[in-house]
Formats: sequence, structure tokens, C-alpha cells
Amino acid sequence: MYMPIHATYEDVNLILKLYEMRREDKMRAARDYFGSTFSCKNMQEFQQHCPPGSERNAYFRQVVTYWDMVAGFITAGVLNEELFFESGRELLLVWERVRDFLPHYRAATKDPMAWHNLEAVGTRYVEYMKRRGPEAYEAFSERIAGMVKK
Repeated sequence: MYMPIHATYEDVNLILKLYEMRREDKMRAARDYFGSTFSCKNMQEFQQHCPPGSERNAYFRQVVTYWDMVAGFITAGVLNEELFFESGRELLLVWERVRDFLPHYRAATKDPMAWHNLEAVGTRYVEYMKRRGPEAYEAFSERIAGMVKK
């Protein structure tokens, strides 16, 4: 079994702190909404599903910015990527849900760097899964696609 390289107790403590943050009531509600409902592919769908000022919009922003922040810790070298990948699969779920939407969001907001940390880490996470099990990513992607409530 492959073990993460150069992981520290600080990495472990940060992962545990991030886990605790995910347990906060409002964050739990936002994560539940996002994981079970969000599936917008363009700005028109987004505006209909998550209009400005709505609870869905707030939940969307809370989840995506949280995971972009976590990804930023990884891209900055503050958090060991491989250790995080061992238990942080929710980041990949979020990346899967926003991946196709991201170019539309960037164009609409004129922000070419929006969620760039989430994109970078999400892309590396996909490769990590494929290295560990050739069919693991595809199975994961199919599972989460089937989780969306219509």
C-alpha cells in the first residue's frame, strides 16, 4: 500500500479541523443541498436554480468557496495532497458538479481564475484515483451523477 510522502501532524490536525468545520449545522445543510440537488451546466440554469439572494445561492457559494479554500491549502503546499486524497473525496464530488459549469461562470463573472484551486486539485484527484484503480474514477463519477434529485 502506498503511503503519503512527508505528511506531518500539522497536516493531520488541519484535516481534522476541516472535518469539524464541515459538521457545522449550516454547512451540513449546504452540503446536503449541493450533494443531492446541484447540477447546473450553464448560467441560465444557475440563475433559475440559484437566483441571487436565495438560500440555494448561499448554499452553493458556501460549499464551493469552502472546497476552493481547502484546495488552496493544497496548492499552496500547506496541506499534504496525498494525505488529503485519502479522506477528502467530497472535494472531488464538488469538482465533478461544477466542472462543466465553471467555464460559463468564469465568462459571466469575467473572472478567469474563479475556483482555480478547486480545478487544479480536482483534476489531480481524478488522476490520483485513476492511478490507484483504473475504474475507480468512472464508477465514482457515475455514482454521483445518479445522486441528483430532479
